[in-house]
Amino acid sequence: MPPLRMLYFYLTGDCNMACRHCWIAPDFLNADTSDQALPLDLFKKIVREAREIGLTSVKLTGGEPTIHPDIIPILRFIRDEGLGLSMESNGVAMTPHIADLIKSCKSHFISISIDGMKQNHEWMRGVPGSFERASQGVRTLVETGIRPQVIMAVAGRNRDEIAELARYARDLGASSVKYNFVTPTVRGEAMEREGATVPVQDQITLATWIQKELRQEIGIPLMTNLPMAFSPLSSLFGSGGNCGKCAIFTILGVLHDGTYALCGIGKNLPELCFGHAGTDRIQDIWEHAGALTEIRDRLPRELKGICSRCLMKNVCLGQCVANNYYVYHDLLAGHRFCEEAAEAGVFPGTRLFPV
Repeated sequence: MPPLRMLYFYLTGDCNMACRHCWIAPDFLNADTSDQALPLDLFKKIVREAREIGLTSVKLTGGEPTIHPDIIPILRFIRDEGLGLSMESNGVAMTPHIADLIKSCKSHFISISIDGMKQNHEWMRGVPGSFERASQGVRTLVETGIRPQVIMAVAGRNRDEIAELARYARDLGASSVKYNFVTPTVRGEAMEREGATVPVQDQITLATWIQKELRQEIGIPLMTNLPMAFSPLSSLFGSGGNCGKCAIFTILGVLHDGTYALCGIGKNLPELCFGHAGTDRIQDIWEHAGALTEIRDRLPRELKGICSRCLMKNVCLGQCVANNYYVYHDLLAGHRFCEEAAEAGVFPGTRLFPV
């Protein structure tokens, strides 16, 4: 039984952005204080139980973690427990106080979403004024001594701003930029139907350019969310690299209402929810939940489709089990992007075992 190393807390069921690509799809809240928030006492209970089975760090995401009404005591608790902290935020509600507490944690990593320049960012986010507020969130972190990662969701409309965004993020003080090509998951499905996402072949071309050319110009690490098979080894494992491996064997999600789930996908797929923190012991969930045991017992050995032949499968593990299940309703399914690339004849043959 692997230890439970990290909890992914989806702290709020609402969000102060209305992102057209979001794979969780929280309710929109035109305010900076959530009214659908995980209770502080329950957060502490979950962490204390998880410490007994190996917990060393937490990820705070959402919704939007910074609009949780108890974000200050949550961060203090994480600091006092000596846990590592990762956070995903839109940056809009970032304050010097929050930034100081993030910095005070044992180890910290935070990413801020900026989806291109002003017009395209606000088209993606659905909230006027959010570009400058997100940019100020990055500045606030940098002034505190934290260099966040900037994440850009890439669609057809903003793809031409990839380089401009990299320069902008670097000049703000970001430590790196990650480009997440929008996937057809939850809200992203509508974008796919509308032809608003980037085709697979174009994603490969853009990712190659980002990794081999743009990265040299910008001078900070640049990465994408493409599966490992489509990245040069130097960008995965070299200096400044990021293999992007999902630690699926050692993580567990907690939704804003206290439900345990594979990850945030549980908000939209109840079959990937496993019980509730108010009534179920986390150790029982960790050891006996059916989906978790199936993943441990069968991945990567029984991966299907093109992933079954991929040289990277023992590290990649199918890239994202949650996304694969959403598309194919199968925990062992291959990744949609890889399947489409194989069908189009553009899956790299050098990353496949011989037939």
